[in-house]
Formats: sequence, C-alpha cells, structure tokens
Amino acid sequence: MSPDRPTIALVTSRPRAGNGADRDLPGLARSLGDAGAEVATVCWDDPRVDWERFDLVVIRSARDHGERLAEFVAWAGRVARLTVLANPASVVRWNTDERYLEALAAAGVPVVPTRYLAPGAAVEIPDDGAFVVKPASGSGARGAARYEKGEYEAAVRHVERLHGEGLTAVVRPCMPRVDETGERALVYVGGRFLHAVRKDAVPTPGAACEGEQSPPPDLRTWRPTPAELALAEQALAAVPGSPELLYARVDLVDGAEGDGPRVMELGLVEPHLFLDLHAGSLPAVTKEILVAAG
Repeated sequence: MSPDRPTIALVTSRPRAGNGADRDLPGLARSLGDAGAEVATVCWDDPRVDWERFDLVVIRSARDHGERLAEFVAWAGRVARLTVLANPASVVRWNTDERYLEALAAAGVPVVPTRYLAPGAAVEIPDDGAFVVKPASGSGARGAARYEKGEYEAAVRHVERLHGEGLTAVVRPCMPRVDETGERALVYVGGRFLHAVRKDAVPTPGAACEGEQSPPPDLRTWRPTPAELALAEQALAAVPGSPELLYARVDLVDGAEGDGPRVMELGLVEPHLFLDLHAGSLPAVTKEILVAAG
C-alpha cells in the first residue's frame, strides 16, 4: 500500500453465459487510473488475489453471488478483516437476501408488498393480477419472470424450480401503474444523491426466467420528485447500523393512485450505476472512491 498512490480493487466475477457486461467497469477503471490510483480488476473468487495489498476493495459486478451466496458472504467477511471493503461486509450480508424489505417495512418505509416462500413452504400464489417470481438472492433480473393473471401453474413450477435449487422464492405483485410509469432508480454515492434514471418495468411480460442479463429497457435520465427523494433517503436511513455507504441505488415504483412511491429494491452490493447516462457522474464517483481509499 502506498499513501501517494492508492491501490484499489474493482471486484467482478468470471465471465459466464447469462452474466451480461458491466458497462460501468471499464470507464471507472480508466478514470481511477488517470486520477493516479493503482487499479486492478479482479474476480472475487480468484484464490491468487492478495486482498491485503489493496487500500480499498470495491464490489462492482459479482454477478454469480446469488448462486454462491454463503461463499460470497464469507468472502466479504474475510476481505473486510484484511482491508476496507465497499460496501461493508455487514451490508453485504444484510442486502444479499431480499428479505431486507421486511426490515424496511418494519421501520415504516413504504415498500412493495412481498411474500417469501422458503423451500418446504406451501406454494400459494394469489392469481388476481400480474406478479413477479424471482429468487430472494441474486443479481439483476436473473431468475425472475413476470406472470399475468391465469398463469398460476407456470408460476408454481417456477417457484418449485427455485425450491429445488435450495432458494427462497420472492413473489410480489406488479404495481398497478408500473407499465405506465415504469421504475425509477435513484443513485447515491458517498452518502449524497448523484443522479436518477427511469426504466421500463423489469421483467417485461413474457420474459423468460433465465437468459442473458442486459441493460433495463428504455433507460432515460430522470429528475426525481421530492417524494421520491424523501423515500429513498428514508430507506437508506433504515439500513441497520447506519453504515457508511460508498454507493447505493434505490429502485422505486408508484403505488396505487394517490398512494405515493414505494421501494421495490435497495441495491447496496453491486448495483448498476448508469454512469454513461449522466455527464459528470464518472468524475464524481471516481472522487468518492479515492476518498474512501484514504
């Protein structure tokens, strides 16, 4: 480690079918290098990596962590004992299981109503409207599918497949306005709001539950409303232990008419940051990473 030239690891995973590309990673590595850092892009499970030599380890695209969750959480704990991990290991442990939404709801944060079906539980799914089935741990929309009213049997088979892999299934309704107003992702870096994007609902109707990860459809810049900003900050304030977060992304959807926005997901482990959509975002993120590296 050098006080004059910080050493930073940007953590990814081994290339494999379905993982998709990390669009933020190449530009971020170049920007950090241009700013004077020594940067290495490394796989989290590479046994040759000496994590202790880095001033900061930043998780960016460990796309296979959902299938290897216990191993990944244990890795995060080991690295955090050797150097600074962003985000912290306690956050990784909490946020990699989507049941964190229950904790947010208990803290009074409006969230999308969600059911969790653990292996061995009875598979009971309401068939009164469109809904999504997905694993409770994973990256992006991998393993997720949307079902319309009347597709109950296909959804049950999806849950049974997840149970067969030892995974807890998430079942959540598609909020009534999601096809009209989409989803909004609010990105925070260094504890401050950076930018936001709007995207069409993911997964889309008829989307397969497996396949190549790709950028969400119809991405565009978005100016969040005061209500959206307030909700995002309420959700971040409810993270246990009030940890320092290098980055965070809060995904919101509209509730019922007049019901205000709701949190759909809180991404604190490896969220897309959409750096290519907003001029000035890359330098801002670079600066915050250098600050975190000390």
